[in-house]
Amino acid sequence: MSEPPKARPPSVIDTRRYRWLIGIFGLALLVAFSIYEWGKHGLVTPGVDSGKRLHYFVAPLASTGPDKPANPRPRCNPAHPNPVALNVCGRTPLALVFFATGSGACKRQVDTLQAVSRLFPPGQIQFAAIAINAGRSETAKLVRTRHWTIPVAFDSQGAIGALYNVDVCPIVELAHRGGTVAARLIGEHWLNESTLAAQVRELVSG
Repeated sequence: MSEPPKARPPSVIDTRRYRWLIGIFGLALLVAFSIYEWGKHGLVTPGVDSGKRLHYFVAPLASTGPDKPANPRPRCNPAHPNPVALNVCGRTPLALVFFATGSGACKRQVDTLQAVSRLFPPGQIQFAAIAINAGRSETAKLVRTRHWTIPVAFDSQGAIGALYNVDVCPIVELAHRGGTVAARLIGEHWLNESTLAAQVRELVSG
């Protein structure tokens, strides 16, 4: 009597050889979504691009200014600057740092700018910093404890941060006399004093 045929075991599919296809497909989806979002909303980057003009603003100085919000749309009068406010009006070349009081790297960027400022004679270039979304007392405390002598302002309501699309730090804007941006420096690479000083010298000499 013949035996019934044995059932074949279910085939097992080795998915390892398909993993690279799955990875490529996922990457393609990510790229497609990014392109869609870029086209829909535009690419937002912090600060102002080289060759464009800085946005003028007046922000109260942490040490001597009033406890008031910054003004993102002031009248620009280089002949009569506000003595208790950081007035970005294009009178001289400018090195401006945007920083967050809660970030160690951002505060070190102001330290670096402070050190670089000592390498240049007064009046040759303006050095300044502004704390984004920070109050007067916390900013003034940093000015005292870190011995900053460059003008340091505060932007309590984030108006200047929004004006410049500041969502990362450290960020340094270098602008020619008149307010045209020469360079926008982003990241911890510029925490190095000699590296930042070289950029500022190039701005002054140009």
